[in-house]
Amino acid sequence: MMTREDIRELAAFQADSDGSALSFYFQPRTPQNKSHKEEAILAKDLVRQALRASEKQGKNGGARADLDRILEMAGNLRGNQARAKVVFASSAKKIWREFDLPPQLAATQLFVNRRFHLKPLAALLGAQPKLCVLLIDRQRGRFFDLRLDELKERGEMFHSLPRSRGDGFGGYNAGHVERRVANEAMQHYKQIADRLKEEQERGLWEKLVVACHDTNWSEFESYLHPYVRQRLLGHFPADISALTPDEIRENASRFLRDDQNRRRATLLREALSMAKGNSRGVTGLRRVLRSMELGEVQTLFLGEQYCARAVECENCGHLDSHMVPYCVVCGRATRELDDVCDALIPQAIRRDIELFYVKGDPEFDRIGNIAALLRFRADQARTPVAASA
Repeated sequence: MMTREDIRELAAFQADSDGSALSFYFQPRTPQNKSHKEEAILAKDLVRQALRASEKQGKNGGARADLDRILEMAGNLRGNQARAKVVFASSAKKIWREFDLPPQLAATQLFVNRRFHLKPLAALLGAQPKLCVLLIDRQRGRFFDLRLDELKERGEMFHSLPRSRGDGFGGYNAGHVERRVANEAMQHYKQIADRLKEEQERGLWEKLVVACHDTNWSEFESYLHPYVRQRLLGHFPADISALTPDEIRENASRFLRDDQNRRRATLLREALSMAKGNSRGVTGLRRVLRSMELGEVQTLFLGEQYCARAVECENCGHLDSHMVPYCVVCGRATRELDDVCDALIPQAIRRDIELFYVKGDPEFDRIGNIAALLRFRADQARTPVAASA
């Protein structure tokens, strides 16, 4: 399973001047015939195109070994498999990383550049948090992690309940046992709630979804710590003894998608509103690049198909939307970027900036399909003297 540490490591990579970084995205699709050779043919075409492009740039030797290995691997891929695959490779640095992903990529693609191409991956991951799914009843609690459509059980807590040995005289024993059962169930709920609080404080998860009967939910909800309750996305009714992994995954993913859509819409409206008021929001490539460089950006918004040319300083890494031959910061030579996202997205990943892709928003289209919500505005920060006054 791909982790955030994996993504940060990939985002930090940059090949030497004579090296290359290869990124291969495989998206399975329904085969058109029984031979299942469409994906292998497509991969061969992509490899040939990449080899021709590398030859034009004089970097054929650095990329050929990786491209040949991709070609060999592509022969074993089948369009009807259940998972997508992504490969990042750089033979000069002895890097070969393979990951299986949900089959939600836009298409099968191949990129050869100085950096790993993370744009399709960032579109899939977005701002996806660590999600905990809890299955609970009066006796059992099961803890699952859901990440990139991969569900893994992390632990279980079981609490046995007392059994009745008869109602006794006047039903006394029945009432006594019922009170004991209720008390034991209460202790069980408290222990589950305490574990959730401890795990949240340790950073094991960021969002929570609960599955249980409605009667169990009404009993359990009151024991949740306020900090845990703030991270609760919702609960869905279920018989946890009969719940399948696919049903867990489907219901939890639905809550997560709804939460991400709400959060994206809320933060985007906030960013655009604050940009109009010259506050903690900026729009347009030039302003966003400046805010990124100053460390002001909290959340970055990009159009789903956003692409823009820019230049990057080969010495200090400064990005400029003006196609200038020399860096305005250090005076060294710049190189052109056909897509500024190749440098912008790795920056956002390395700095833990929340990233959202936006589509079908007319107002966002009008402002250029790029914006940012800021933590602060450096040009509006008060000096210590002014603050004390």
